[in-house]
Amino acid sequence: MNNKKQKLELTWIGKDREMNLEPRILVEVPEKNYGDTNTENMLIHGDNLLALKALEQDYSGKIKCIYIDPPYNTGSVFEHYDDNIEHSTWLSLMKARLEILKNLLSDEGCIFVQIDDNEQAYLKILMDEIFGRHNFVNCIAVKMSEASGVKMAHADKRLPKLKEYILLFKKNTMPILKPDLVPLEKWNDEYKHILVNISDEEIFKLKNLLKKECASQEDVLICESILKVAKIESFTSFFERNKISKNEQNDWKFKNAYRIIQAVGSSSVCRLAKSQCRKNQEVAAVLSSTGLIYLYKENFDRDSKQPRVQIIFADENLLQNPGDFWTDIKTTGAVAQEGGVLFENSKKPELLMKKIITSVTEEGDLVLDSFLGSGTTAAVAHKMGRKWIGIELGDHCYTHCEPRLQRVVDGTDQGGISKAVNWQGGGGYKFYELAPSLLKKDEFGEWIIEPKYDAEMLAEAMAKNEGYKYSPDGNNPYKQGYSTEKDFIFTTTQFITAELLNKIQHELKDDESLLICTTHYEENCIDKFSNITVKKIPQSLLKRCEFGKLEYNLNVTEEEPRDTEDNDMEEDE
Repeated sequence: MNNKKQKLELTWIGKDREMNLEPRILVEVPEKNYGDTNTENMLIHGDNLLALKALEQDYSGKIKCIYIDPPYNTGSVFEHYDDNIEHSTWLSLMKARLEILKNLLSDEGCIFVQIDDNEQAYLKILMDEIFGRHNFVNCIAVKMSEASGVKMAHADKRLPKLKEYILLFKKNTMPILKPDLVPLEKWNDEYKHILVNISDEEIFKLKNLLKKECASQEDVLICESILKVAKIESFTSFFERNKISKNEQNDWKFKNAYRIIQAVGSSSVCRLAKSQCRKNQEVAAVLSSTGLIYLYKENFDRDSKQPRVQIIFADENLLQNPGDFWTDIKTTGAVAQEGGVLFENSKKPELLMKKIITSVTEEGDLVLDSFLGSGTTAAVAHKMGRKWIGIELGDHCYTHCEPRLQRVVDGTDQGGISKAVNWQGGGGYKFYELAPSLLKKDEFGEWIIEPKYDAEMLAEAMAKNEGYKYSPDGNNPYKQGYSTEKDFIFTTTQFITAELLNKIQHELKDDESLLICTTHYEENCIDKFSNITVKKIPQSLLKRCEFGKLEYNLNVTEEEPRDTEDNDMEEDE
């Protein structure tokens, strides 16, 4: 009998192979920084898996919203991405990224992953394993194409692909979703009465009363005085009286929705003091304590549950929740020009990112995109007052992301969502390069410290590798970082002698400890002091992680690329 604990999971070749990622450092490039020097926004150039590992120490539990749009593994070859990778490798590389992304999310954070049919089902199961199936929130279908043009040429083989998916998972606690509401495509015929005989000013005064959480006695009197002279007229009567043609009526309704109402029957009791329910000869109008307007018939019984009418304004209900099927995303025309950069087959519309960022974040929250592409996520987050981190490996980090984000900061980018959010410019970002591997092999095959590392880079890298927070103490050169209030690290390439160790010991307090990382030292330094540990580099690092790895790239090409249309169809058949 097999007693091994079984579980439902997705398996593939290489799933259990552990990736020992090197925790590299990020090197700020001051000449590429742009705008506000105090900004927390980060544009990072480098392999996104290694860059995520570099962020893990300082940003674990701090990201509110993550959006990624990884290569879809379609077998196609794009200008900027070789989107063609063996299935098991794709899953392994996605698994490694998702595990770090989960660590980066705050407890109330959410991750959105956009994908198409090729890997969506597998990705869902993989994310169930990593985030927990109970943390799955939605699979959103997004209309990303039109059923026209080239796509229709293969309609005899398969239905044209019009949609993609966005998998939404939470970390632990789900924030209240605030969907970016979309306009109704057609008028709701339940709204068919018009408030007449009162001015626009009186209408807006009435609507402002409804925004209050609690109605006062004065509010009730104002409401009553306005509604006392108001009349309710049907569409049929109003349009006939004002000679508004059928062709004009739909536009008129949307433009005048602020005075169009729905009269809803209500039998609920209005819990107001007797003095607050006032009556005139035609109608009794009441603003309830919960901010609802009721019209009572003449000679009403205030204490009974007889029918009364509640007023609901149309303009408060012209927008609808898009749900999990987003059809209002325009992907043609002006979208191609958004940000002033072209990115064939890969650029996501700014409106799509606005809907995502709006739904789970507030101003000042931190947004991360580790497949930044042309920079859409960072551009939209910036315009919406969010902090952001964007990671991109390719040269288009320089050719696309940089110029686009510079235009956003300058305020000259008035495309995309700029007008919707009244974007005028401001803010800034800092530019970082992912540092090369700390260790490399020399011409004799021996591991050495990468010559590009100066003393400061080496100290920061060693601190990160040893799990210390890099934070040089201006008053003590031997304290370059700390793990606790009493435990410090010092990295140097100078020869550590017993005499120097004595000097360092005098710089420490009795209850403080120090880790010294160096390339050379006298043998008697090893156990000279109980509170000082000496390690030799690079030997002390070699078994910890993979050094000398250039990238963990999802954008690789198979040796024999498939014909993406015909071969896929043959496999399906």
